[in-house]
Amino acid sequence: MIWAVLAAGVLTAIPAGLRWLRVAQREHYLPGAVATFAGRWWISRPLNVVLLAIMVVGLVGSWWDVRWAFLVPVAQVGPSGLSIRGRTSKLAWTWRLRRVAVVAGLLLAAVLGAGIATGTGFFIVLGLFLLPALIDIALLVLGPIERVLGNRWVDQASARLASSGAKVVAITGSYGKTTTKQYATHLLAASFRTVASPASFNNRMGLARAINEHLVPGTEVFVAEMGTYGPGEIEDLTRWIRPDVAAMVAIGPVHLERFRTLERIVAAKSEILDRAGIGVIAVDHPLLAGLAADRAGTMDLITVSGDGADARVTVRDGLIRIDDVEVGKVPADIFPVNLAVALGIGLAIGLEPADMMSRLDGLPRPQHRQTVSHSDRGFSVIDDTFNSNPAGAIVALGLLSRIGDGGRKVVVTPGMVELGPDQFDQNLAFAAESAALADDLLIVGRTNRRALMEGSSKGGASVTVVTSREEAVDWVRQNLGPGDAVLYENDLPDHYP
Repeated sequence: MIWAVLAAGVLTAIPAGLRWLRVAQREHYLPGAVATFAGRWWISRPLNVVLLAIMVVGLVGSWWDVRWAFLVPVAQVGPSGLSIRGRTSKLAWTWRLRRVAVVAGLLLAAVLGAGIATGTGFFIVLGLFLLPALIDIALLVLGPIERVLGNRWVDQASARLASSGAKVVAITGSYGKTTTKQYATHLLAASFRTVASPASFNNRMGLARAINEHLVPGTEVFVAEMGTYGPGEIEDLTRWIRPDVAAMVAIGPVHLERFRTLERIVAAKSEILDRAGIGVIAVDHPLLAGLAADRAGTMDLITVSGDGADARVTVRDGLIRIDDVEVGKVPADIFPVNLAVALGIGLAIGLEPADMMSRLDGLPRPQHRQTVSHSDRGFSVIDDTFNSNPAGAIVALGLLSRIGDGGRKVVVTPGMVELGPDQFDQNLAFAAESAALADDLLIVGRTNRRALMEGSSKGGASVTVVTSREEAVDWVRQNLGPGDAVLYENDLPDHYP
């Protein structure tokens, strides 16, 4: 009987392991993430709760009778909704993922071996039950090894950057990093040969790859976006990508799930200033204003604002002021704080205000950040699906209120994530604002459904619940026409429930 349990366990561990490996990959191989998502998935819908109960009953019962153990492999058909290959975030068999799979497999084999050695089904099915945790342990074990393996590429990038002689602009913030990077790169490119890190390549290996693949001879300025999931990560980046100019864009509850407090977020991101020659700080948030006051005595600093704070560079009320002198007007559909930081970066590098003003009309519009288009059915579409945050979501609602020809207004959203203890309240507040403005609110998926449903009850919008973005798009195309408008606010990858 024990061998039959082992066979069933091994056969079901393969598809189950692939599901959780995909989660590990999509969560950037962060230890603990797989178990966290497993907890979310097993309670995400009634069927999964039933399967979890079956698994627990089978695990407990197998301590006394091996026949109960067969319930655990049966439950591995779940969690329902989490596919093996993925729809929006497919499993990619990189060498790193293969190493994780091998180590996790060895850990599972050790637990299964304990079951064989003791002749009990309990340990065999315990391995299945703890599979997400075993993958997290594998990630923890491999962390130092992955760092050593990456040193070759980091050393190559460091040498390449040093030999180029390029000045380095480093940008961080809770949100707005990529937009600011694109604005700054555009302003600098008129006077300097400028290379920017592509897309969201903002961690150690991503930036090493960006430098090794994109930094060409003759580059005069390298613009690097720097992200972090914990203290010390940006400090490590600045050891080998030493900024001449370091900029902090905005602080908000994004990644609060990992940092727990805004103060810790500011402390981690302010590491970007420690080795910089000149700092550029958007002082609209009180914590960043306090940081600027603290750093003013230890480094050259340019303060900027896009929201009314007193600063050297201000972008508000449609006007741009530098040192209290009006120097230009803000083009339409430009994010004020991101432009203010980009202008501050330009000043720090040595650009003249007049040179930057001449480049404003050509500022790029970042993809999936409040971009407006028109469908073939005549309705307007606002695409704000890239990494939604509370402040940006409210701005997007304001944009929705201004477009369309008095027709039907629709908000489509799965809500916002990684907001830690604030996530429920932030999504509730956003749903309340949406329901007060829109005629229809489409709630996508289950991740924030309860908060969005509760918030929407405070307004007059009709609420529709759908399981996927594709289902929401079909609803929009069937129900909207000329003069109508829809806002797509955020788009979660399908490893979220």
